Amino acid sequence: MGPHPAVAAIRLAVRRVLHDVLNELTEIPRTAVGVTTSTARHAGGRSADRRHTEGQGPDRSPLVLVACSGGADSMALASALAFEAPKLSVRAGGITVDHGLQAGSSLRAAEVAARLTDLRLDPVEAIAVTVGRDGGPEAAARDARYAALDEAAERLGADAVLLGHTRDDQAETVLLGLARGSGTRSLSGMAAVSPSGRYRRPFLHLDRQTARKACLVQHLPVWDDPMNADPAYTRSRLRHEGLPALEKALGKGVVEALARTAQLSRDDADALDAWAADADSSVRDETGLLDCAKLYGLPPAVRRRVLRRALVAAGSPAGSLFARHIEEVERLITGWRGQGAINLPGRVEARRQGGRLVIRQG
Repeated sequence: MGPHPAVAAIRLAVRRVLHDVLNELTEIPRTAVGVTTSTARHAGGRSADRRHTEGQGPDRSPLVLVACSGGADSMALASALAFEAPKLSVRAGGITVDHGLQAGSSLRAAEVAARLTDLRLDPVEAIAVTVGRDGGPEAAARDARYAALDEAAERLGADAVLLGHTRDDQAETVLLGLARGSGTRSLSGMAAVSPSGRYRRPFLHLDRQTARKACLVQHLPVWDDPMNADPAYTRSRLRHEGLPALEKALGKGVVEALARTAQLSRDDADALDAWAADADSSVRDETGLLDCAKLYGLPPAVRRRVLRRALVAAGSPAGSLFARHIEEVERLITGWRGQGAINLPGRVEARRQGGRLVIRQG
């Protein structure tokens, strides 16, 4: 008799991602022949000769880490990685992050690390972080967590880090983006593969109950973070109040529909981003400044993306640039009435001068 259907589903999802990682790694030497370190980039932004420069040798076994909180989603992911990785000659390790936000968090992190070790993952680390205040508690914790995962991945030479986000998480992310009114990119939710190529989300097509069931039938202990049920947090309210209310009003299938919306929105956003990248050079003058008349001639969705690219390139942090900032800058193009400079995050200033859009940091 084969494994339980839930276990089979999570293993298959992880197996596919591991195959993707391996295929990408085998393409690197072939596509990077004769290319220097500064220009040899594989899809996802990883250096083609990274494995050589880290001193680990070109023939080492790939290393894939799982980020594990001890909850059902990430424990199911860890168990699937531990099962599938050896069959593909992939080294599998685990990282758990102690945010220090609750009493006994360091002990809990040590327990999670022990569970990962029991699964025969190696290396395994529990990393303590200090959570700041920028952007609110949820965003600050997320920033601290990813910073720790990035550092560990770089130090250990990991080829990928797996995250346990499920289809339910994707649906919540889409609704949060809709509430912020942030546009197509925000509605696209979480990517299966991050732009850097480092982070992979194998479970975006699986629901939360599948992961929990997989833990149950494998007798894997899980920890339910009380913060996930705390109504003080927006995502928690959405999970326990918002989505159930939507399903009651609209019927079952809301989560699946929202996840499908995320993929469709991502496809649209990717196409528009590519259009904006191509259009960027065509709307600049010989000195490299953005020509307001040429910008005016672009479709609004493309124009706003060109503006956003320019603001980020000038030093405005992408995570701090909101739709209202882009709209204010766009009015220098579409609603010009002699208004003055616009101050933006990152001490970036945008002003219209002589028919050109001048963006500088200072």
